[in-house]
Formats: sequence, structure tokens, C-alpha cells
Amino acid sequence: MYDIPNAGWMSPEWNWGYAEGTGHDCAMICRQKYATREERSKLVENLMHGHNNTREPHNFEEIKLVLALAWQRGRWDRSDGGRGGYGEVLASMVDARRYEVGDEVECSRLLVQDMQDRFEMLNPTADDLAMMRDIFDSEPDMDSARRRCSGLVLKAMGFIQNGL
Repeated sequence: MYDIPNAGWMSPEWNWGYAEGTGHDCAMICRQKYATREERSKLVENLMHGHNNTREPHNFEEIKLVLALAWQRGRWDRSDGGRGGYGEVLASMVDARRYEVGDEVECSRLLVQDMQDRFEMLNPTADDLAMMRDIFDSEPDMDSARRRCSGLVLKAMGFIQNGL
């Protein structure tokens, strides 16, 4: 990710949550990339309405990093849903086994399911809640489902307004 070697949840150099390591280096780049409301809005729009040939960012690992940073921030302002919310998904992401080990489609399905299970805690709009409930049936493939799900979560958390 971001052309940084050993940048990923499974890497021993990742060191999520520490002031050094590839996770810290990637987080710094990610925060800069999505520093403006315009860039954050564009990301959510691409996640929710992108098509196969216009999926940005191309690497879903960047989206997972954005989610992790948003959930980390959300612990402080409670935009993560509070107790039992997305902090638990972040803990699973940091642990790296649930979403990283095994078949990519199954790992993605688990991530979407875990995000979907907590979505109501974010007080989404009725339309977004219906879209989330129908995510597996309405999307043509797992990448589309995980991208739309991520966009819905970021939108409901106030990511566009509040940033990382």
C-alpha cells in the first residue's frame, strides 16, 4: 500500500496503533490524502456508486485503512457506535486473522457481515439502512458489496464532515 514495503495487517512491521512502523507511515499518507472534505466526499461517492471500471481506490487495503482510522477516531467521539460498535471490528482487523487469513471472498464476507451487524448503531437514514440490509443481494460481487458497505459506514459515521 502506498508503495511502502511490508504495509499490511499481517506484516510484523505494521505495528498498528504505535508511533512507528508501516501502519503509522501508511496512516500518515492516508490522513493527508483524505484531509479535505472534497476528497472524503469523493471517496464515499466512489465506494457507494463506483462501477467496475471506476473503482477508486483500486486497492481495497486502502479502504480498510480508512475504515480503521475512522473507527479509531470514532472511539473518542462515539461515532463508532459506542460499546459493541465498530471498535470491535477494528480489534478483529488488528488481530488480522478474521479478515486476512483464508479465502479472500470469505474474509471479505466476514468483514461486510461484521460491519452490517453494527450499522444500526450509527443511526443511519432509513434509505441507507435498507441499502445495507440488502447489500449481499443487491451487489453483483463481493468487491462491490464490501465497497458499498464501507461507503455506507463512513457516511453514517460522519466521515465526510469530520475526517480522520
